[in-house]
Amino acid sequence: MTDTTLEAPGSPASAGPDTAPMKPKKKEDSFPVFVLKLAIAVVLFRSLIFAPFYIPSESMLPRLLNGDYLLLAKWPYGFSRRSLPFGVPLLPETRVLASDPERGDVVVFKAPAHFEEDWIKRVIGLPGDTVQMKNGQLWLNNVAVPKVRVADFEVAISPNTRCYSGQFTAKRADGTDVCRYPRFTETLPGGKSYDVLDLNTNPKDNTDPVVVPEGAVFLMGDNRDNSEDSRYPADPAGGIGLVPIDNLLGRATVMMWSTDGSAEWLKPWTWFTAARWNRLGGGF
Repeated sequence: MTDTTLEAPGSPASAGPDTAPMKPKKKEDSFPVFVLKLAIAVVLFRSLIFAPFYIPSESMLPRLLNGDYLLLAKWPYGFSRRSLPFGVPLLPETRVLASDPERGDVVVFKAPAHFEEDWIKRVIGLPGDTVQMKNGQLWLNNVAVPKVRVADFEVAISPNTRCYSGQFTAKRADGTDVCRYPRFTETLPGGKSYDVLDLNTNPKDNTDPVVVPEGAVFLMGDNRDNSEDSRYPADPAGGIGLVPIDNLLGRATVMMWSTDGSAEWLKPWTWFTAARWNRLGGGF
């Protein structure tokens, strides 16, 4: 006689070959948790990779205009507490993963004597360099930096752009009012070239030689007669003096937006007419 065993419905033996045990459902994040994660990601991106920077003055003419927005690379010089929003003490005061800048780099930094405001200038002198101005010409390590006159720089007058003085006001053939400034090209040791403005005589056209100490840089604006920079002692009402390399926040990389200041929020079409489209995408 053959024994026959009846299997209860739903028992393991009665399950089909393709049936698998059900896995517990993954719990979805709540919306507040999602927002928190997104905020942390944005903060990390802005602190460690790229961040926007707005140009508020004309000290870096002709390369940078008031109303330009550029993208700042945060990693080239390393990271410190200044890299984080509000100086959150998650990093040390001195840089980690540190690298020094090169002559000619356009850098954003915390201005030592100006309540740690973010400023932008060009690196001129590195540690050990001797920097001096003689009759409006830059000298590095007792050698004159080549300075060649080129075509005048013109920029249209707008809410974001006013002429340094009446003597530089001009008019183009199409009737556009512009500022027209004397422009020169400087070439640093190593071959880095850039344009500067030299408008007139200035007390800092002649300076005593300054030896840049270890751990600091000598910074200057390209608009030489309208820039409070390392030629002036660090003072809340004046210059920045020699800037510690640990104060560097990053290097300018690309122009991402520029506006002449004529846009109005309630007139959306002016957002486009105010844009300086020809300035977008330029590098440094």
